[in-house]
Amino acid sequence: MIRSHDSPVLVGESAATRALRRDIMGAARTSAKVLIVGETGSGKEVVARLIHEQSARRTGAFVAVNCSGVAETLLESELFGHTRGSFTGADRETTGLLRQAHAGTLFLDELGEMSARMQAVLLRFAETGEIQQVGSERPLRKADVRLVTATNRDLRAQIAAGAFREDLYYRLNVIQIRVPPLRDRADDVMPLLRYFLERASDAHKLPVPALTADAAQLLVAYEWPGNIRELRNVAERMVLREQTTDVAPDDLPMEIAGSTSVSAMSNRPAPEAGSLVNPQASRLWDLMVAGESFWTVVYRSFKTHELTRTELAALIDRGLQETGGSYTALLKVFNLPATDYKRFHAFLYQQECNLPVASYRRRVARRARDTAAPLRQVA
Repeated sequence: MIRSHDSPVLVGESAATRALRRDIMGAARTSAKVLIVGETGSGKEVVARLIHEQSARRTGAFVAVNCSGVAETLLESELFGHTRGSFTGADRETTGLLRQAHAGTLFLDELGEMSARMQAVLLRFAETGEIQQVGSERPLRKADVRLVTATNRDLRAQIAAGAFREDLYYRLNVIQIRVPPLRDRADDVMPLLRYFLERASDAHKLPVPALTADAAQLLVAYEWPGNIRELRNVAERMVLREQTTDVAPDDLPMEIAGSTSVSAMSNRPAPEAGSLVNPQASRLWDLMVAGESFWTVVYRSFKTHELTRTELAALIDRGLQETGGSYTALLKVFNLPATDYKRFHAFLYQQECNLPVASYRRRVARRARDTAAPLRQVA
């Protein structure tokens, strides 16, 4: 998901991206408030802009505000405007962004960073539509503004902790759109990369670089914790390297290439598919199947030297066979919470057990084709 200079663009044809397009179209058909949730860098503002541009409000303004980037003392003034002399430095009257967004859309990003006082102010506007300038004794008028908000935080957890108003949450969460992280859309990585490479090449007046097959495999297998924002940065760095040779694994950032080269990973002996021949590794696998955590049984055994690196790789291999190459799903298999994702992946990189997932995904695709072939013949 990316935004061009003039309009937002949703790149990719993965199942998750196609579902996201349907969600955007559904939200655009209404004027209801929308809450967009997703990780940092996943493209929440692009989704908001697409909702606006596909809606009946497309001829109105789209006004975006990052709630974490404006101090609390200024945010109310930015949104509602202020009267002259209402505070030090207010030497003229301002209308505020809400009035600028009249008949259009106001996008409030990083909603979870808003202070308790501003939450109360926003709730009042969401309920009444009235704009009251800072320093004014009464509301000026009502504004016809569609509110689209976004957050990378778990607002329900913030409500439970007393950090976010429950009434505001329900007021804004009429339609909820969840933007999936890039690691759940591996099929979109190469189309997005091509798009960013072309744009960076055009911006810097440099040729579009080509990639080796090994480099492409690493990029698809990488989990992209920084999401699309990270991918765009990597693409620009590829363009700026200004070399005539194709981009190889050694040209990629260390966090993507890992501590070993692709050739080293491909030469690493793989365990027999679907089996764990080592009794210790097999025992630890059975314990996790019974509900024990990876940290409790595998990590502890590795740290006490009861489990070798080869056996650890065998356990990861067995798990990736179960999940079809998904490290996200592997957390559930290993009885780990989603919040442990970065810690888990960092540990695997450190121990050179970050197995590339392309082969597991190809295996799943082949099984799907083999299953479908007899059905086509019968039909």
